[in-house]
Amino acid sequence: MNRMLIGLLIALAACDSTDNEPIENAPPPIASSARASIGATAPEFVLPATDGTLVTLSDFAGQAVVLEWFNPGCPFVKDVYGSDKMTDIASKWTAQGVVWLTINSNAPGKNGAGRGTNQRAADKWDIGRPILLDETGAVGKAYGAKTTPHMYVIAPDGTLAFAGAFSNAPLGSVTGSSETNYVDAALDEITAGQPVTEARPKPWGCSVKYGA
Repeated sequence: MNRMLIGLLIALAACDSTDNEPIENAPPPIASSARASIGATAPEFVLPATDGTLVTLSDFAGQAVVLEWFNPGCPFVKDVYGSDKMTDIASKWTAQGVVWLTINSNAPGKNGAGRGTNQRAADKWDIGRPILLDETGAVGKAYGAKTTPHMYVIAPDGTLAFAGAFSNAPLGSVTGSSETNYVDAALDEITAGQPVTEARPKPWGCSVKYGA
């Protein structure tokens, strides 16, 4: 093996070394023992972000909060980010004061897991919000997250108002006026003080890769 190839392999190993690197001083994820249910108080949680900060759901009391389950290796996630659909909706609503939290519940070693992998995805897709790492899967299981993306909307009073699909158009299967973004519609109704009409659309995407 020549020196150039050895150097390349060392460089590649260094680039990937942060993928499963633990976040310094971060405690284990904390999730309420409660289970998410439409109309009930959303389960509390504390999770570390890729930058090492801790994010606590109750810090956003009084605000509408979107939870987006995420896996940068999932084709469905790549599609909604590559087309800017997720970014556009998130930007629209965060500009209006809605909190948007992106959560990865894939276990260490699974597709799309790891701090480095998620930080590179954030840089690539210009995700200007925290990506939270739920490596034990405790938070994902509390909410019943099954797919990526799987979307949840918490109303300002702290109750879960929406849980389901991002839209009716997985992988661009519906276009034009026939396309409905369920999260956008739910937030329109929530911010207007109205009940959510379509609160449980069946989620689609890749399965969340929980550990054993």
